[in-house]
Amino acid sequence: MSSENADAGTENDLSVWDVVVVGAGPAGASAAHAAAVAGRRVLLLEKAELPRYKTCGGGIIGPSRDSLPPGFELPLRDRVHAVTFSMNGKLTRTRRSKQMLFGLINRPEFDQGLVESAQKAGAELRTGVTVSRVEQHGSAVPDRRTVAVVLSDGETVLARAVVGADGSASRIGAHVGVKMDQVDLGLEAEIPVPPTVAEDWAGRVLIDWGPIPGSYGWVFPKGDTLTVGVISARGEGAATKRYMEDFVARLGLAGFEPAVSSGHLTRCRSDDSPLSRGRVLVCGDAAGLLEPWTREGISFALRSGRLAGEWAVRVAESHDAVDARRQALNYAFAVKAGLGVEMAVGRRMLAAFERRPMLLHLAITGLRPAWNAFAGITRGSTSLAELVRNHPLAQRALSTMDRD
Repeated sequence: MSSENADAGTENDLSVWDVVVVGAGPAGASAAHAAAVAGRRVLLLEKAELPRYKTCGGGIIGPSRDSLPPGFELPLRDRVHAVTFSMNGKLTRTRRSKQMLFGLINRPEFDQGLVESAQKAGAELRTGVTVSRVEQHGSAVPDRRTVAVVLSDGETVLARAVVGADGSASRIGAHVGVKMDQVDLGLEAEIPVPPTVAEDWAGRVLIDWGPIPGSYGWVFPKGDTLTVGVISARGEGAATKRYMEDFVARLGLAGFEPAVSSGHLTRCRSDDSPLSRGRVLVCGDAAGLLEPWTREGISFALRSGRLAGEWAVRVAESHDAVDARRQALNYAFAVKAGLGVEMAVGRRMLAAFERRPMLLHLAITGLRPAWNAFAGITRGSTSLAELVRNHPLAQRALSTMDRD
């Protein structure tokens, strides 16, 4: 049988999914939702059983809120109206806002809600499934329009397009050839606290600029639990652990037993890193998409996941390799034109912060324009990239820090 006839024979074959999404975090659930809303047959694969814990501060800033599925109700644990800033425990100052700055969620509830939204849109979910590899050529692939997703138990799932959203240690990302140029270590503890302590933190978060270049710590209140964490460059493991221990002790929380203590590596992509290979796209952490300075990843996961789902539909509809590649390149262009620009500014901010953390601290705690910029970014009314592009003062400030 010719390859053209083979293609025609599988056109309406229900054993071939239009889109298979690997990973059911925010990026994968968003991709599955976008593809399912378009009326395609979508399979969402997740290796864990849901709900499951993820190391994450759980801050939902404006861009995250604006990227949620229509009608999605955020399971907010707290609404933040105040931020306390400190420099390794010193020079503490609290700034307040009448408007909510951002919300706080627990990832198990949030991720579960996103998956349920994808299912309501028509996606099918399979949990407890580990993907070992994807193949676009070879005996497992029946024709040139199909990708084989090979599971760890040997089962093969066929798809017209695949979206890799399987986290920062992504196997799909390895297939695509994703390259990372920034890797950071985050340590976090979920600490149950008595009502008197919880009340003191309600509606307020702490951001502490840390002792290691580029590091910072946070306290995010979530009802009767505080999420406490620190992050810094990988390779500073011992120093990061000491920072975490000192941070918790300084806060007066060392006497409370954490319900969960965990660590996680965040990975940020290289500028020239690919976002696709053949009929396979990557998004979220699997693509190394996150804000380099703050390492905020939820908004990048939601936005890139939605784009990946929309473009995967077009890839699935492509009848030849040339058209599939064109659609995949369009996806990459959409990501780079939006998220890529934000990441470029974030890299500059991280470099400036590593050199001059005190300058940033004094600006954000002492200068109203700097605080207003922070508030605008967290609410989603602006972004770092927009500030640098549209405000001459911000341009000059960042250029000055670049030269220091």
